[in-house]
Amino acid sequence: MNIPRPIAILLWPLSLVYGAVAQLRAWLYERGWLKQKRLNAPVISVGNLTVGGTGKTPMVIWLAEKFLAEGKRVAILSRGYRGSGGTSDEIELMKERLNGRVLFGVDKNRYAAGRRLESQGVDVFLLDDGFQHLPLARDVDIVLIDALREFKNEMLLPAGSLREPVSALERADLIVYTRVDPSFQTSGLVEQIRGMQKYPLFTCQASLLGFRQGRQDKCLHTRDGIGTGPFFAFCGVGNPDAFFSDLRRWRLPIVGEMAFRDHHRYAGGDFVRLKNAAVKSGARGLITTEKDMQNISDDGALSMPLFASVIDLEIRSQEELMTAIQEKANLGSPRV
Repeated sequence: MNIPRPIAILLWPLSLVYGAVAQLRAWLYERGWLKQKRLNAPVISVGNLTVGGTGKTPMVIWLAEKFLAEGKRVAILSRGYRGSGGTSDEIELMKERLNGRVLFGVDKNRYAAGRRLESQGVDVFLLDDGFQHLPLARDVDIVLIDALREFKNEMLLPAGSLREPVSALERADLIVYTRVDPSFQTSGLVEQIRGMQKYPLFTCQASLLGFRQGRQDKCLHTRDGIGTGPFFAFCGVGNPDAFFSDLRRWRLPIVGEMAFRDHHRYAGGDFVRLKNAAVKSGARGLITTEKDMQNISDDGALSMPLFASVIDLEIRSQEELMTAIQEKANLGSPRV
């Protein structure tokens, strides 16, 4: 979220009020003046400190796959942001990727959603976008930080992109830096991470699994299987530049880009704009994200091949990460 500096300065007094309220709220929960409610199975929260995409949904999917591989019964709790009818684009994406193997509780009241699922024998709850959802007690707080965004001097909402002051990281149990590749070894990021001794710190980046063509395609196509392109890329996600950067890192021939608002639902006028821009750029196909594909009701209206990139997280020291989560959540042991 890039707010022009003059506007950010005008909004700065509101940010001071917002930050004071956020800190007071967290303090009231910490001191017990506001009570947290606890579910009967461990709760692992995945969240962030900023507005915009940091990879929360891929992380929730990654964790769900790990716990499923261990034979655990997994439930995902989500607010269903900007969705309706008990679902959203992110929830539909998770359902598609996890193929009916996990339970979903979608409700602003995540505790109520969890209670409704407990009778089905849940071993672990994954709380999606949960760092600021303090009413529900959690056993592990994982905070994702985008390595490509420097927020040390970032302002709080509404003047900036911070949802809480940086000091809120004191509540975190684990920090995962996303979008980290080997080129960062010389950028100072590793030294910055090593200097934060309080938290277990991990790094990851998105890896490309393949592509799906259109809404109904369930097959995973290889990079060579989608043709030589060139392609026109578009998305409506929290951090579009990260998506476009990933496409370049995967060496896809991209001849044009278009970004929409996060969770954008595509309509007729959008298809016309995209088709005209793609044709003008000389593209032979379009590429978007899995989440965006959930918001496209008629991919045939684009009149050219449409592909969604399917990604996974490549986490360094993943065994150490899972061990840290399991020890903190006391998974596999009776809850006290």
